[in-house]
Amino acid sequence: MIRSTALSGYIELAESVGLNPHPLLRVSGIDPSRYASPTGWIPARAVDHLLEISAEQSGHADFGIRMSADRGVSHLGAIGLVAREEPDLRSAVNIILRHLNLHNEAVELRLSEAQGLTIFESVPSPDTFHRQSVEFAVGSMYRILSDLMPADWAPSAIYFSHSAPADVSTHRRLLGDRVIFDHDFNGIVTPTSDLDQPNLLADPLLRPFAQEYLGLLAPAAGLTLAQQVHELIATLLPEAHCSVDRVAHTLNLDRRTMHRRLSATGDSYSSILDQVRSEQATAAILKERSTLTEIATEMGFSELSAFSRWFRQRFGVSPRQWASQQRSPEQAAPEQQTAASTDGIGEGGGRRTS
Repeated sequence: MIRSTALSGYIELAESVGLNPHPLLRVSGIDPSRYASPTGWIPARAVDHLLEISAEQSGHADFGIRMSADRGVSHLGAIGLVAREEPDLRSAVNIILRHLNLHNEAVELRLSEAQGLTIFESVPSPDTFHRQSVEFAVGSMYRILSDLMPADWAPSAIYFSHSAPADVSTHRRLLGDRVIFDHDFNGIVTPTSDLDQPNLLADPLLRPFAQEYLGLLAPAAGLTLAQQVHELIATLLPEAHCSVDRVAHTLNLDRRTMHRRLSATGDSYSSILDQVRSEQATAAILKERSTLTEIATEMGFSELSAFSRWFRQRFGVSPRQWASQQRSPEQAAPEQQTAASTDGIGEGGGRRTS
């Protein structure tokens, strides 16, 4: 399912290319009177069919790209509201990736990093998404990133797995001159350093309220309980609002029921908390924008010594040793001999997050 607001602007675009949009909406199974309702949902197959027949009947093979032209962070609703208040672009993007299913259950976005590049990959279902939907999704992703990035930002490349249309002028005009077709995936590639830019849209005073608002939203349908718990912990942990009771309450469960249901699938609150801490702590260490003490606090530890002990148990080395291995694997061994003396590891301290 997809939020019906994803089709905002469809009627205007359809009319501008000579189509009568209302019959096309009905043929696709979409009620024209409710297609842009902010609270409505539409089957992804219906949206895909609508875009395909609109492109075919209008003779515009670039219909999906045209639909993405006015998209941006604001079209993500509550997710966009929260993302705008994150302090840097990486955090904003992670919010969008983690909670996209509150807006769109049909698109899977994957983020990977390698050799100084970050890949945003859109993974469509071959049975649900065809050419126009793929271009709509990738084009919308480009617009969202453009909203968050500095004004002069341009990706390294934008890829599509299908072949180029006869006329690519619209693609070049809306996406730039780095569009490449017949690739092995659909997505956007940009230097990883772009994600470490400060988010110029953010207001630090509003971030705690935005985070709490997102944390209290009803979890998206279709997620397992473990996935819902993971998302809530990831949202609440950096703002010191995270506890097992808070997560259970947000899921409309009591603490014991949540533990019992997690245990039935081989999961536990503690194991999921450790997984989220691992993801967020390693990302923060690699960014080098926070001290270890600040990272320890964000991860819910009352003291650096407790965080350092937990990190060593989890990864087998201290935080500084781990960072050294990531930066320069061949120099990791000598680093390990001296890092312990500078890690600030002690015996006291405990965890603040239960």
